Amino acid sequence: MVSLPSVPTRVWQDEAVRSALADWDFGQVSRMVRQLVPLRQEDVAALTGLSQSYLSMLECGDRRLTDVSRVVQFLTGLGTPPDLVRLPLPGISPLPDAAAPARTAASGQPAAQEFVTPTAPDPALPWTADRMLTALRLAHVADNTADWLPADANGPVSATAMSDEAGSESPRPASGIALNSMIQRWDAEQAEPLRRGTAGTRVSLELCGHLQGTLDELRVMDKGSGSGAVADLARAHLALVVRVLERSTYDEVTGRKLAAVAADTATQAGWFAFDAGRPDAARAYMLAGLRAAHAAADDRLGAGALSYLAIHGYSSGDPRDAVRAAEAGRRRIARLDAPHLAATLLTRQARGHAAAGEGEAARRALGEASELCARGRGEDDPHWLYWMNEGEIHGQSGSAHLALGNTARAVESFGHAIQADRAGERRTHGLFLSRAAQAHARAGDLDAACATGEEAVAIAETVQSARLREHLRDLSADLRRGGSTTRRSGVGARVLTERISALAS
Repeated sequence: MVSLPSVPTRVWQDEAVRSALADWDFGQVSRMVRQLVPLRQEDVAALTGLSQSYLSMLECGDRRLTDVSRVVQFLTGLGTPPDLVRLPLPGISPLPDAAAPARTAASGQPAAQEFVTPTAPDPALPWTADRMLTALRLAHVADNTADWLPADANGPVSATAMSDEAGSESPRPASGIALNSMIQRWDAEQAEPLRRGTAGTRVSLELCGHLQGTLDELRVMDKGSGSGAVADLARAHLALVVRVLERSTYDEVTGRKLAAVAADTATQAGWFAFDAGRPDAARAYMLAGLRAAHAAADDRLGAGALSYLAIHGYSSGDPRDAVRAAEAGRRRIARLDAPHLAATLLTRQARGHAAAGEGEAARRALGEASELCARGRGEDDPHWLYWMNEGEIHGQSGSAHLALGNTARAVESFGHAIQADRAGERRTHGLFLSRAAQAHARAGDLDAACATGEEAVAIAETVQSARLREHLRDLSADLRRGGSTTRRSGVGARVLTERISALAS
């Protein structure tokens, strides 16, 4: 895999570049960055996702880049330091109270709900408890609005159907700069005292324990049956936790515990949404989970939210986000005795490096993760981290090697992962099987690919995981590209692709 070029730090020290950024003259920014590195327009296009023809018009002054999502995409791709640009984030529309009656039209029927694009609180503002609650409520709304996209008369509008002044270019979810800013505030802000005195019932630590126990049960259900079985339950549970935070009375100790439950629930709801194929809603939950972890003053929960944001990054085409998030989590827990949590972050950092074509960095991260895993659980490893073991290391190694094109190493690593005891983690077992089948297919062994793929499909037929089905569709594409070396492998590949097609439908 060919690595993309990068913009060195010295470029952002240039006064002319800084002035152009301050003026939002992104055509000038593009031109000067190319001259200082140097880069071709094709290189900037590859980094930013904007077309070369659009960049040409931008640099000539024939087009202007004004849409915020497009600006974030452009600046993120170039690796612009977040403190050089102040983005004008849209205001936050007030959310309806969950207990308030629904609006009605003059006819007495429920009024059509207007679409409101949920916007996370500006990370540059102080991280107060009220803004944490706003972030949690907005994440809940994001999951209710089909990944933040409006619907037209013919159904939901896909991301690729939406356009702005860039013509056929479609906006990506904001990342990079926004994530950098979130991480910086998480590191810099002091958690304020979290207590509340209202007319509501006083919350006990026992209630917090029951709320945490419910979430832990949802985890058990998810690892065996997939997110489709628990995503709605997690959303409802998060709404309950937020309601308790908003309307109850509690002291600081209990308030911190409630915030910790909210952080854990929001992060898990994000994971469930991600596995269910709703990546934008997933990201909103995870960022809200990071805020709640900050309010709880719990570095482990914050690192956990960042570890899931890392998965989101390398899976959605933003590998630098994955590396950035994982490294930030590792820095924050460095003083803790949590080798398994550090190993988890390292595997996700390795996946980010692999997705970016950085093979040596990926191998170093995986080696360090393996050493940490071998130490066993530490005193500070969180109770919710149940999956880190040697089989997980092998599985993540296989995925990294597959991304790097090292099919032989991928086949070997997946073989070890599949043989490991997964303790009821049927979805994870199915994912490793599907990736192992892809590795076999890319290595030209269609018989092994089909045999392994059949096992993965059998699991996918009983597990509700959009992510597993997506991996199987990737396998189907690999089988079609691979051709057939024998009549038996050709028939097997056709049968398997038909099963995958039926599963997807």
